[in-house]
Amino acid sequence: MTNMTEPGAMLVRPAPDDPRLTERVAGIDQTGAAIETSVTVERPLTLYLNGQEIVTMMTIGDYPEYLALGYLLNQNMLRRDDAVTAVDYDEEIETVVVRTERGTDYEEKLRKKTLTSGCAQGTAFGDLMERFESVTLPAAELRTSWLYRLTHAINTMPSLYLEAGAIHGCVLCEQDRPLIYMEDVGRHNAVDKIAGYMFRHGIDPAGKIFYTTGRLTSEMVIKTVQMGIPILVSRSGFTAWGVALARQAGLTLIGRARGKRFVALAGQERIVFDLDPAMVEEERASHRRKGSDRDE
Repeated sequence: MTNMTEPGAMLVRPAPDDPRLTERVAGIDQTGAAIETSVTVERPLTLYLNGQEIVTMMTIGDYPEYLALGYLLNQNMLRRDDAVTAVDYDEEIETVVVRTERGTDYEEKLRKKTLTSGCAQGTAFGDLMERFESVTLPAAELRTSWLYRLTHAINTMPSLYLEAGAIHGCVLCEQDRPLIYMEDVGRHNAVDKIAGYMFRHGIDPAGKIFYTTGRLTSEMVIKTVQMGIPILVSRSGFTAWGVALARQAGLTLIGRARGKRFVALAGQERIVFDLDPAMVEEERASHRRKGSDRDE
């Protein structure tokens, strides 16, 4: 497993200046004045596992190899101990092919699919609970001082969200350090990119914290548990099934984390209250992301 020791280093950060990820579009504003604004690009990516077509996803197009690996891992089509012999991406035909030593045939699993709550119509094939109940999450702690520093660092970091919006972000963190920050039009894509990166580079999930801008749904909880990460944090709210699954798995689940506020509904025993919230600055309006009135 990879052990990251260089202080302050991020392995992957957003690239809002990448010209492939946004386009400038002309329009008018609420006064009728002409404006030009950045909009997020989305494009199809068709994924093959060995010789079988699996799915076509809509994505912003960065890190297709990690997205493909993470998708297959989180759909239980790729095992953690599988030997991946090649990941071939063809930008011209928007296709990525993952090849493994082990022979695979997922026709039955492809027929049995469950529509998830992902904002871009994500699908989880086969039994959503497959492998979930067998995972034992590692011991960990979450200091509130880390949580406050993390949320501030993530929300103020230059990102595609702040540049163009219409995007979700997910961040793998360790203590108060963001390590891997991925964005995409669907939060499940951003999760899968991180899962693929961790798999490809042998990153140990023990002691890690997973942050997402999206809702804490059953899908988010299941994927976090499958990745072996013990703590899941969001600036958004919860679903009842997401909370129930987090409690079942022993996952620490924290939502509505904005400024000095947060709510924990599962795994509270991992939280160490080492900083008075009165010492924490409230979130600035310029860095607020979407959230329901109830969450606000």
